[in-house]
Amino acid sequence: MATADTAHPDGRPRLLLSAFVMNTTSHIMGGQWRHPAAQQHRFNELELWTSLARQLEDAKFDVMFFADVVGLYGNDDGGWAPHVRRGMQVPANDPLILLGALAATTRNIGLAATSSVVQSHPFQFARQISTLDHLSQGRAAWNIVTSAAENAHRNFGDGLVAHDDRYAWADEYVAAAYKLWEGSWDDGALVQDKENGIHADPDRVHKIYHRGHRYSIDGPHLSAPSPQRTPVLFQAGSSGRGQQFCAAHAEATFMLSPNPAAAAEYTASVRQQAVAAGRLAGDVKFFQGLHFIVGSTEAEAARKAAELDEYLDSGALIAHIGGGAGVDLGGLDLDTPLGEFHTEGTQGHLDSLRKSVPGGNPTLRDVANFRSRAHRVLGTPEQIVDRLEEWQDAGVNGINIINQLIPDSYTDFIEHVLPELRRRGLAQQDYAEGTLREKLFGAGDNGAGLNDRHPARSYRGAFTANSATAEQAQNALEDAR
Repeated sequence: MATADTAHPDGRPRLLLSAFVMNTTSHIMGGQWRHPAAQQHRFNELELWTSLARQLEDAKFDVMFFADVVGLYGNDDGGWAPHVRRGMQVPANDPLILLGALAATTRNIGLAATSSVVQSHPFQFARQISTLDHLSQGRAAWNIVTSAAENAHRNFGDGLVAHDDRYAWADEYVAAAYKLWEGSWDDGALVQDKENGIHADPDRVHKIYHRGHRYSIDGPHLSAPSPQRTPVLFQAGSSGRGQQFCAAHAEATFMLSPNPAAAAEYTASVRQQAVAAGRLAGDVKFFQGLHFIVGSTEAEAARKAAELDEYLDSGALIAHIGGGAGVDLGGLDLDTPLGEFHTEGTQGHLDSLRKSVPGGNPTLRDVANFRSRAHRVLGTPEQIVDRLEEWQDAGVNGINIINQLIPDSYTDFIEHVLPELRRRGLAQQDYAEGTLREKLFGAGDNGAGLNDRHPARSYRGAFTANSATAEQAQNALEDAR
């Protein structure tokens, strides 16, 4: 069904809507799982997620975006026990497994999984994502991360790799995956001709013979091309090197800018780099992370905010940021300055923290306030949408909605904010046809596939000399010798 949207009087495009979730109890807003209305402690129950996915799809959300980690955050107050006690992203389940189930209970919403280059060999991961894209009829997305936690790297080998070296690792990882998704099977290779007994044309299936610093992969890809071939590519790097990677590869980026001014600087920088890399500025969509507290009046919204704040765990908020940056901030006085330091952890978040307060040297109290309030939008539906238009003016295409309570955070947004967005023509009334990529970008360029400006497209047709019959001929020649 074609999208039936009401145009905004100022000609604004609609906002893309994503639900930012994680298959764990405590994701971003530490402590909120203790709230009487919170249901996220039921994260092990499939019904929690299928019910939420159907609710989001009924509301015409674009994406259900799953964060993930593959290790504990850095130490807090001298160790990792506080993370376990607070349930701070531990335990956490594999989102790819869950998304397979959600593919069966939804029809249109995009299904985005975070997966680190650390955790899975690219041959295996490429096959998993292709499978998800097949089963969901082209709704798979991948959030590419490099993992900043020491424990994550030690769970899969040696210690933490230096920040820029992690992006070099990611460069090779995506190249290997692109070769499998884009180059290993030609269009039309899967014949499935029952009459002549030809299932696939070997001349159109190719080994890739990837030989890199970390990986050696012969291929071919064991999955035939899925509806999108390559999933929609998300990435969240905000450091200089992260922006460079994003500009080269991402189709969408998740950002946590502290204010619209900082967002305008970031979006302009990435778009400029994307153009320099041979892409168009519009080839990258920007999703700002925000959470919402909505009331029929300002006073009601403030009352709801105060109630939610009673359940916030400031220690968990500080541990989350410090642990991600590789700095133990636990047990310190809240008025301790964060100071200037270099870390191999998440550098972009530290830069955002410094920009969030005058003078650029926040205290730990500022850190807690930043995590709980910097991305909070509070007020009536009209006030909230006014604020969202300011984010749009800063170059933001969509909102990645952080939750305090599942499902109530999304229910409140859907019931109160979404009608005002639709009244202004800023939210879709129905889904467009096609894959997730077509829903986000339209059916231009190459339709369901990546456009020709994306580096992955260079691998189409790159391995024709490595077809099965070509290899057989080479083997026969060698045997004759």
